[in-house]
Amino acid sequence: MIYGTAWKKEETSRLVEQALLCGFKAVDTACQPRHYREDLVGVGLENAYKNGIKREDIFIQTKFTPINGQDENNMPYLASDDILIQLEKSFLKSKENLKTDYIDSYILHSPFGPIEDLVKVFKTMGEFVQCGQVGQIGISNCYDLNLLIYLYDVLEVKPKVVQNRFYKDSDYDKQIREFCRQKDITYQSFWSLTANPHLLSSKEVQSLAIKYDKTVPQIFYRFLNQMGITPLNGTTSKIHMQEDLEISNFSLEEEEVKEINSLL
Repeated sequence: MIYGTAWKKEETSRLVEQALLCGFKAVDTACQPRHYREDLVGVGLENAYKNGIKREDIFIQTKFTPINGQDENNMPYLASDDILIQLEKSFLKSKENLKTDYIDSYILHSPFGPIEDLVKVFKTMGEFVQCGQVGQIGISNCYDLNLLIYLYDVLEVKPKVVQNRFYKDSDYDKQIREFCRQKDITYQSFWSLTANPHLLSSKEVQSLAIKYDKTVPQIFYRFLNQMGITPLNGTTSKIHMQEDLEISNFSLEEEEVKEINSLL
């Protein structure tokens, strides 16, 4: 499970530190001031390190956000910059914000065109991996299987992460998740709870919460894990942080996983 930092605003540093001290081992952010305070994620990380957390034990994931996802009055590069200059400036800013020379996972925040520029950006991100500054690369908000296959085929450094909204409108990315499974790509889900109130309120999930004496989110997060999905978790509650991290303490039966999966 990864702690998600979007929309935390001024509370970002406190919540990141709290999440790490509760036991989260991974943090997701983006160099996109419109929705993230990546600089305050860095402060939260630094405070956690002062309280005994070790950098080498934490998985840091951030993103390059193309201009169509930025607030043009507050972004890490100039609108007039060449796309690769935008990427370079964003990457340097992320390392500065996060107070690290190494990013465990670097993700393109969303696809963009033209395709030639998209490929150039990914090839340069791959060079970050080859020179030891990044552990792996990936893409977020990619719901086009053909695009994902194309990128996988043309890139020397293959994408290792797909991070998407897990919701009904995309048919829960069933085909994309199968491709990820085949290619050993980690599928990360966001809005896992907020986009699925109908699943959380289903009799199947509710009855499992009673059976295992767990919260409904615990049941659903455990289901996702057993489906090979790594969920982002953006809770601001310390109690929920602690509860949600306890999902490794139990397992759903195979038939129970199939039962929830049949609802998707």
